[in-house]
This record gives sequence, C-alpha cells and structure tokens, in this order.
Amino acid sequence: MTEYKIRAGEYTATITAQAGALRELRHRDRDLIVPFPTGGPIPDYRGIVAAPWPNRIADGRYTFDGTGYEVPVNEPERGCALHGLVFPLDWDLESQDASSVTLSCTPEPTAGYPHEVRIAVEYRLDPDGLHSRVTASNLGATAAPYGVCPHPYLVAGPAPLDEWTLELPAGKFLEVTPDRLLPKETRTVEGHGFDFRTPRTIGATEIDHAFTNIAFDGAGQARVLVRDPGGTGVGMAWDRTCRWLQIHTADKQPPAPNRLGLAVEPMTCPPDAFNSGVDLIRLEPGATHEASWSIFAT
Repeated sequence: MTEYKIRAGEYTATITAQAGALRELRHRDRDLIVPFPTGGPIPDYRGIVAAPWPNRIADGRYTFDGTGYEVPVNEPERGCALHGLVFPLDWDLESQDASSVTLSCTPEPTAGYPHEVRIAVEYRLDPDGLHSRVTASNLGATAAPYGVCPHPYLVAGPAPLDEWTLELPAGKFLEVTPDRLLPKETRTVEGHGFDFRTPRTIGATEIDHAFTNIAFDGAGQARVLVRDPGGTGVGMAWDRTCRWLQIHTADKQPPAPNRLGLAVEPMTCPPDAFNSGVDLIRLEPGATHEASWSIFAT
C-alpha cells in the first residue's frame, strides 16, 4: 500500500493512496483516531473521504433532473449504496512536502453516476492539528448531484468509549428506521438521550444518527469535543459548509471489536439526500465545491 507520512510540531499523520484515507493521526505518543492496518480492505470505512455522496442512498436508486439512476448497492444487509464512489479507488499524488499532501481521483462516469467529477483532498498539519480540505470539480458537461464527508473514528484516550465525555453542539437529530437507518423525521434533542449540548458521559448510549441545527460560533466554526476521564481529549471542527453531522458509537456484535472509537462525520447533506434533495449540492459544469474540517488534541 502506498502511503504518505507528514509531520508538524507534535503531530504526525499517515495518509494512504487507497481511498485517499487518513490511516493514522497521532499527537505526541497517542492516537487521535482509530488507525487501520495496511495491506487489506479498510475496516469500517475508517478515515475515508465519502463522495460524491455521504452516508446512504436507499436501494441505490435516485432521480436527478427528471432522470432515474441506479448505483451499486454495497450495503446488502440494508439495501443501500453507502459512502459514495471514491473509497475503492487508488488516488493519485498531486503534491507533498514535510507537513502536507494532496491526492486526487476522478471516477469513471457510469450509468448510475454519468458525471466526470474530480475529487481532491489536502491533508495539512501545523502545530494546531490536522486540517483537511476536499475540493470537487465538475469536469463534465452536465450538472451533478454531490455531497461529501470525512469518516474518522476519534479516540479520546485509553478508557473505554462509555467513559468518555461528549460535547455535541446540535439541537436536532434525524430519526431513522431501525432496520435500514434511513431517514424518518427530524426531532429535537431536548429531553432525549442524544442531547450532548452540555458535555456529559456517553455511557451505554448507542448512536448512529445524523444531527443538525448545529451551533456555530462567531467565526462560523462548530466543534465536537471528546474527553477521556484521564484528562486527554480530541476535537473536530468544521464550518457552515457542513450543516449535518453523523455520529456513530461504532457498536459491533461479537466477535467484532466493539465501540473502538467515536465516528464524527461533518456532512454537507443528510443521509439519502440524493432522494430527498435536502441540502444536496448541485455541481454545475465547471463549478467547484470545497469543504474542510480539522482534528486536534485537547
């Protein structure tokens, strides 16, 4: 597996050509994300860029500009097309120096997604942490539906996830069907177990939901903070480009390793946006779209 290592201050990161994925991110001697081994499939989509759609498309079918399309279902147990088209690809190196690397890929147009959209991701370290930016460029002659998110699993420290404290500045969440995790309705977190606007311990709460009504500060930034009872922590920040946020407590059935980290995924649109149209980006010919986020130690 081709990979690229970058460093700045007390941070180091490893990025793979496979999926353009963030394989490792460390501050001093500790992991800030759940890493994955080299030489095989990436488990649980760790560290990938999910594009040109994040999350799910129900039945792999959608309609855009009056035409119906069908993309491959890669989540057969739920009958959904999950996390886009670019994660199975090897990405090309565009540039690299000691503290940054930029990779890109352009999936071949298909009957299900007949658009030529180039995706580039820049990973840059500085003394404040890791800063990532994904740029999508429509190289084709027709408008394309588009959405994107990253897929890191954050690690606050050595204690179990149940003991971590979560601060999540979101006032609403998207209720989903229990069998397929497809959208039903948006609900307030008020009085619900998903209300982490005031930091509190995650405990046994199981989450695999999209959140919205996110509180952005005066600089237009929102932050999720996760803290270990031992005093370490990790945070993720993003801007108003991503009005949705998927949180997943990485619950697995034995013998799979359970609750290894907290997936924090700033999304430009909610699950199944290719069908609902909610916050779906219409990428016109010649247009570009940028989304960015940062991960940092606390």
